[in-house]
Amino acid sequence: MSRFSRFQQPGTKIKATIVSSTGVEYVDWKDVENLRRMMSPNGKIYGRKRLSTTQREQKMVAQAIKRARHMGLLPYTSATL
Repeated sequence: MSRFSRFQQPGTKIKATIVSSTGVEYVDWKDVENLRRMMSPNGKIYGRKRLSTTQREQKMVAQAIKRARHMGLLPYTSATL
C-alpha cells in the first residue's frame, strides 16, 4: 500500500489552523475558501482522518463552519456549492 491514505493524495494537505501574532491557534470563520475545502460537495464537514487535524483543531473547524453557515457565508446544503 502506498504511504498516502486512500483519502489523501500527494500535495493535498489542508492547513486548518492559523497562528496569530500572540501565538494562539484559531480557525477563521471568515476565510470561506479554506472552510469550503474542508467540506464535501454535499456540504458535510470532512472528518479528522481526511483533514489530518487534531481533536482540538477539528472542533475549531466545525465551529468555524457552523458560524460561517449561520452568517450566510456558507450554505447548509449542496444547492449553492
